[in-house]
Amino acid sequence: MHTRLPSQASAVVVGGGVIGASTAYHLAKQGWNDVVLVERKQFCCGTTWHAAGLIGTMRANEAHARLCEYSMALLTELEAETGQSTGFRQVGSLSVAHSEARWEELRRVAAMNNAFGVTEVHLVTPQEIRDLYPLVKTDDLLGGSWVPQDGMASPVDITMAFIKGARQRGALCLEGVRVTAINRHNGRVVGVETDQGPIRTEFVVNCAGMWARDLGRLAGVNVPLHACEHYYAHTEKLDGLPDLLPVLRDHDRCAYYREDAGSILVGAFEKKAQPWGMNGIAEDFCFDELPGHMETQLMPVLEDAMERVPMLQDVGWRSFFCGPESFTPDDQFHLGEAPELRGFFLGCGLNSVGIQSSGGLGKALAEWMDKGHAPMDLWGNDIRRMYPFMGTQCFLEERVAETLGLLYENHFPFRQFESSRDLRHSPLHERLLDRNACFGQVAGWERPNWFAPEGTPPRYEYSFGKQNWFEYSAAEHRAARERVVLFDQSSFSKYLVQGRDACNTLQRICSADVDVEAGQVIYTHWLNDRGGIEADLTVTRLSENEYWVVSGAAVTHKDLDWLRRNTPEDAFCCVSDITSGWAVIGVMGPNSRALLEPLTGLDLSSQAFPFGTMQPVELGCAVGRAVRVSFVGELGWELYFPVDQAHHAFDVLERAGSGHGLTLAGLHALDSCRIEKKFVHYGHDISEAETPLEAGFGFVCALDKAVPFIGRDAILKQRESRSHLRKRLVQFLLQDPEAMLYHHEPILHHGQIVGHLTSGSYGHTLGGSVGLGYVHADEPVTAELLAAGGFEIDVGGQRIPAVASLRALYDPGGARLRK
Repeated sequence: MHTRLPSQASAVVVGGGVIGASTAYHLAKQGWNDVVLVERKQFCCGTTWHAAGLIGTMRANEAHARLCEYSMALLTELEAETGQSTGFRQVGSLSVAHSEARWEELRRVAAMNNAFGVTEVHLVTPQEIRDLYPLVKTDDLLGGSWVPQDGMASPVDITMAFIKGARQRGALCLEGVRVTAINRHNGRVVGVETDQGPIRTEFVVNCAGMWARDLGRLAGVNVPLHACEHYYAHTEKLDGLPDLLPVLRDHDRCAYYREDAGSILVGAFEKKAQPWGMNGIAEDFCFDELPGHMETQLMPVLEDAMERVPMLQDVGWRSFFCGPESFTPDDQFHLGEAPELRGFFLGCGLNSVGIQSSGGLGKALAEWMDKGHAPMDLWGNDIRRMYPFMGTQCFLEERVAETLGLLYENHFPFRQFESSRDLRHSPLHERLLDRNACFGQVAGWERPNWFAPEGTPPRYEYSFGKQNWFEYSAAEHRAARERVVLFDQSSFSKYLVQGRDACNTLQRICSADVDVEAGQVIYTHWLNDRGGIEADLTVTRLSENEYWVVSGAAVTHKDLDWLRRNTPEDAFCCVSDITSGWAVIGVMGPNSRALLEPLTGLDLSSQAFPFGTMQPVELGCAVGRAVRVSFVGELGWELYFPVDQAHHAFDVLERAGSGHGLTLAGLHALDSCRIEKKFVHYGHDISEAETPLEAGFGFVCALDKAVPFIGRDAILKQRESRSHLRKRLVQFLLQDPEAMLYHHEPILHHGQIVGHLTSGSYGHTLGGSVGLGYVHADEPVTAELLAAGGFEIDVGGQRIPAVASLRALYDPGGARLRK
């Protein structure tokens, strides 16, 4: 085995836990044969060694399910390849429900995962639960879900199998090497400094676990994660323990159970966790246990466990364990290349799913580095979703105390974080707070989701059915369709692109033709070279060398990274993030023209102010820009004002609005309006894994413009092959007005699963839940095929007939927003 540090490497992987080991193995498997893995102390000595080793495939989205599927299959292959056991035992996993909410969640998750086609999930009765797990008390259970292919393994053995496999393929895996600096030049990684000397490299992978935030700071990269105390207890060895006892999860009581060398391990995901390491992690930390807070954190979970598995009341307990584990602000692990530094990749913040995801995650990272793009839709884990404030000690310390417990909480639709709030405020925030808005949080922005009537507390009461705000939002929706509403849309991301090369740069990046007259608003996509959608936004030409770009709130860093990455180094073109400088007030609905015309002094007729244009506007003393677009499908304008003038503009509108039926509306109403119009949401309905042709947006591709756009060749190839006709975005309307759609519900055609929904909401005008989703077929998905019927949506195990359409079921011609 090599012991001397090389002077150069194709990649340096930092961190010798299971994720770092898997990444090194998969890079070597990709042919990167001079990879170096460095571990500050000993392999597995941070979090991996004390992980519970649960191996599961039932996940919250298809990409994660695919990662886990690969991870599980790899365990057997690794043993055969390396001769190193992974300890994998396929005993199955069982989740139980003793509340109606949990039972509905299990039914929905089972249907969703069966639609992914990765795992086979069975719903089981209390008696079947007892048959599968004879030790469990079942008299208060409603049911459960059973995944026979799941199991458990040894985290240390898995890691060492990866290490052995990586070494066999030429990687150098070293213990006792501490990285002290990341060398950078012109925004790229050029090497690392260690306590044993430098290594030149163009790629560094941060797999440093709970040290990843500190390593990121060495590179000038924001890595929001923080360690929490994590607990489990071991019984003494038990005689007569059933063979192949499944993994058991009782989410409502914050506990999981697994057999471990003849004893039972009970693990805790308590509702309120204890952050750890607030003052840093000791330099000599290695296989350390923590003293923890056993009485307040672990013991209440064990008391409930003794009720669920009564035999635990009569056994001895061998150990009570507390160790650190890292968690992220949104309970999603971090992957991908950092926007701050080229060549600096991340695989960290695993939120207790590191062992079961390790194989797939290492493979995804290796392919991402090798090919230059993610191998699947992993936007929910892309490090570019994070914001600088999320990496502050204050934000993390408060947030991770919540996120650990949320792993086992009910995953209700629209559930909002309760911690680390009131950070980013629109200039209208206090006005809307005074008017009883209920706020949600996206990218740190406090955004009004709905408004409660006077005297009603603006608080969510969560469920999988119609929640407490349903009728309030329905009234806002109807006001948008019938009168006029005001939305606060200030959280939109906004960029200014300037310079003599701004037009040519955007022409290459934008699929649509943006070389238009000043004042024209162009809806466009930004595509990758595979034709996948990287951004969904509008571009407005302000002048010959100046453009105004507007995008979604959550994608600021992704968009800016894509812009900068695809702007030639010698281009005279600069990009500015102006998001925080401008408020956006959406005035939407049939009465919007009548409200705005006398206030602005403008002729707002379609002849004078056509759809898809921008004009300067005065509103009282406020001076800004008016843009005639609409995400709700009605006549309307987005009004942009400098933040220092937004209060004034709002007050002018509110005073004048009473005579026109002006209603304040939240983003839930906006979402219900947009889905009736089959308008898409980036990250749900479209992503880099879909093309405009598949999503029904071929019109945004200007194939004949003078400057060919990125992805043009892929779109031409797909159009010529007509392959997109076998995967098409379809709108569905349920025929049961009580059923609720959210996302990931299976789509069935004549009883066969043909896809799953990407988003869902209630269509108050259409009279039922509306969903969007891709239908996959061996034959072209045509309007005639959809009109012939036979479509159903599986809502928690209940198959509900649905109308299917390629065109929007509400105002398919778009006449209302253009009138």
